[in-house]
Amino acid sequence: MVWPKDIGRVDVSEPASISTGIANRYATAIFSLAQEEKGLAALESDVDGLDAALKESLDLRNLISSPIYSREEQGAGITAIAAKMGLSQTMTNVLGLMASKRRLFVLPQLVTALRERISIEKGEVTAEVTSAKALTKTQSAKLAKTLSAQAGKDVKIIATVDESLIGGLVVKVGSKMIDTSIAAKLKALQNSMKEAR
Repeated sequence: MVWPKDIGRVDVSEPASISTGIANRYATAIFSLAQEEKGLAALESDVDGLDAALKESLDLRNLISSPIYSREEQGAGITAIAAKMGLSQTMTNVLGLMASKRRLFVLPQLVTALRERISIEKGEVTAEVTSAKALTKTQSAKLAKTLSAQAGKDVKIIATVDESLIGGLVVKVGSKMIDTSIAAKLKALQNSMKEAR
């Protein structure tokens, strides 16, 4: 048996780049349709709903990624979820199409790609904020105002909760990350104590 010379090398970035490419093609089509139909507000609502559902529902994550479901089962499942969530007809149709083509696994990347396009269209920046406890509306508004002043653009906050942070925040805006969490401070303290020995 003859083996290719570079058999030992495996490009692990390939599946991720393929998923991103597929997601970007769908995102471009969905975004164009939403613009034509003057439905950007509905699209943004769909994206927010799907993002929350993906974070909260293990069943949904299993449905879109598990090979045990047939195309028909994925299609029926995602259509029922879309109806229950009240997603727009355009998004529901696209999700059905993705299921029929076995492309639902790119849904997380699709949500990210659509969010980026919506932010650019609205002239705003998205900030991913992780906190130990859920932010109140007042805290969220105050943080958005502070970040807007620094960014020079409107900032939309996408908040998630991670109790392992103990307290404080991790804020990611574009390629910049600010970590004021107690967990990070404890880790830094632990590292400096190791160096002091």
